[in-house]
Amino acid sequence: MLQNPFFPEIHGNFGFGCMRLPMQGDKVDEAQFCAMTDAFLAAGFNYFDTAHGYIGGQSETAIRDCLVRRYPRERFLLTDKLSDSYFQSEEEIRPFFEQQLALCGVDYFDFYLMHAQDHRNYPKYQRCRAYETAFALKAEGRIRHVGLSFHDEAAVLDRILCDHPEIEIVQIQFNYADFEDASVESRKAYEVCVKHGKPVIVMEPVKGGSLVNLPPEADAIFRALDGGSNASYAIRFAASFPQMAMVLSGMSNMEQMTDNLNTMTNFRPLDEAEREAVRKVCGVFKSMNLIPCTGCRYCVEQNECPMSIRIPDMFSALNTFETFHTWNPRYYYKCVLTADGFGKASECLKCGMCEEVCPQHLPIRELLEKVADTFEKKKDED
Repeated sequence: MLQNPFFPEIHGNFGFGCMRLPMQGDKVDEAQFCAMTDAFLAAGFNYFDTAHGYIGGQSETAIRDCLVRRYPRERFLLTDKLSDSYFQSEEEIRPFFEQQLALCGVDYFDFYLMHAQDHRNYPKYQRCRAYETAFALKAEGRIRHVGLSFHDEAAVLDRILCDHPEIEIVQIQFNYADFEDASVESRKAYEVCVKHGKPVIVMEPVKGGSLVNLPPEADAIFRALDGGSNASYAIRFAASFPQMAMVLSGMSNMEQMTDNLNTMTNFRPLDEAEREAVRKVCGVFKSMNLIPCTGCRYCVEQNECPMSIRIPDMFSALNTFETFHTWNPRYYYKCVLTADGFGKASECLKCGMCEEVCPQHLPIRELLEKVADTFEKKKDED
């Protein structure tokens, strides 16, 4: 396994993101999560990432039950985050932090990140002295390293790192589909981290699963290499850059865990033929004009939709329909996504709360009109 060049306590360059855990209905499948945790640690890796709002609050307690209570504290590293929806003043930060420690069942966090920083919420973190509070907690031994996660234009990240050069690590969305995307600016954000000498943690390396289930034309490009899975090329792309301390993957089942461990236990950067294949796959995506939603669910979990519209699931259904043109997405929209009291896309009130928290800065209200046009109007193939 590779020695981590930035933090020797991190084993390798692969982390377990706990935003998309295995589920049984609406509850975390703890038996499967335990098995996945065992496999991850047995392979020599040790970094786990969570946040208070993940899976409606279940991620932290699942980590407590499936990891913390089953392994000595020195066997793993745990990252949690300060999310802006859980504090309104400087005085509220420490009690929230203590609550997170209790929910996770630990006495300290190895890494603590200012969560989802952007131009909208950064002034609040400044006003509430969130960064100063985090570094005070570090001085007290409650946090080992302080960093931030980021969703905005690269210029905003540059300003934050100029304001807070003491930041030790930065987590950014980074994958080959978003590398040159003007709404995400993966490459530019990475270059800001290099400029400031900050190690980088990658989130969304497979873009919420979008880079796994590829359109047939794109899938054929990778299959012609006669090598790994689609996910393996995406993760290796992200890990191939020299400033990357770690690539996170949110794994929902043991199959995904096994594939990723096979990729990262004996990691090797992409070669030139593989990089050319990635460029070709990007060309396929650009020609399809798909919605670049990662399924982070901030739009429905941080600001509850007043019409209970299942926004990320609708975008996924539309992308699937645009890619494969099968009947399944339309059936799923009618019988699942808009059943049991959930709203139709056409019922959007245009309030814009979802767009305020979208890390991808998507025009959600406009895109819901496209969803409604596709799935709510009578089509010849019905």
